[in-house]
Amino acid sequence: MALLVRTSRDRTAAWRTALHQAAPDLDIRIWPECGDPAEITALLTWKAPPDLVQRFPNLRVIFSEGAGVDQFLSLDLPDTVSLVRIVDPALTGMMVEYGTWATLALHRRIPAYQRAQAAHEWRGLPHMLVRDRRVGVLGLGVLGRALLERLRLFGFDCAGWSRGAHALDGAMCFAGAEGLQPFLARTDILICLLPLTDETRGILSAAHFNVMPRGAALINCGRGGHLVEQDLLDALASGQLSHAILDVTTPEPLPVDHPFWDHPDVTITPHVASDTTPTSAAAQVIENLKCLQRGEVPVGLVDRQRGY
Repeated sequence: MALLVRTSRDRTAAWRTALHQAAPDLDIRIWPECGDPAEITALLTWKAPPDLVQRFPNLRVIFSEGAGVDQFLSLDLPDTVSLVRIVDPALTGMMVEYGTWATLALHRRIPAYQRAQAAHEWRGLPHMLVRDRRVGVLGLGVLGRALLERLRLFGFDCAGWSRGAHALDGAMCFAGAEGLQPFLARTDILICLLPLTDETRGILSAAHFNVMPRGAALINCGRGGHLVEQDLLDALASGQLSHAILDVTTPEPLPVDHPFWDHPDVTITPHVASDTTPTSAAAQVIENLKCLQRGEVPVGLVDRQRGY
């Protein structure tokens, strides 16, 4: 059994070291030095080559280097190949940090103060008590639940929405198509942490922005494909939305002439909300390899029909 690592050049050494420390006897190979392709049974990568199945005939598992897996769903993988996403406490912690920062920045009107600073204006703005600010998270997977747990500690009025029913302490939970509009109607700051599927593509659109309270704000840490860009620009122009913090876009990176770059009501970060740390995630990769060898279900196994 050989594990092939195909990642960015600056992360290769970290993955090699972390995996070797977790499993000194494991045959680890680094792309493009694959050796005999027939010996490759596991692949760790963020983006797979298009001829993956043909190139590695004995492949049995793909480990996504991050929490997202939508980039693998078009590969038409055979049922003999498992798709597993990283479920790592360090990755979750980073997303909680980013979501908390973005929520607090919007709650305390930091974008408005940044515009005032640029204009050399010293002016205070009205405050809203944290208990009166309604925060909603789209997506109640590991990341969404962890973020809501942190935000409720600040005293925010928290809610979450997902495809299936959930119950969380300190947060209202909405589910399914019938729950989406009531969820949006009570959300002042909307945080998207959904996986990108056929059902969620374009969910951040005018039809849903218009249900939200006037002056609401958006944080997108899901995927660029969730957002209908022109609908966001129109919502900002009309005042229906007051600001958007976008960590993900389509494409990435944004073209230099994209209107988001210079928009006064858009904050861009370059897909840095969370990232997999090899020193933390390597142990899970190795344990999941052992699970598969024992015929057990690995942590983070993706249901490819559902897309997550």
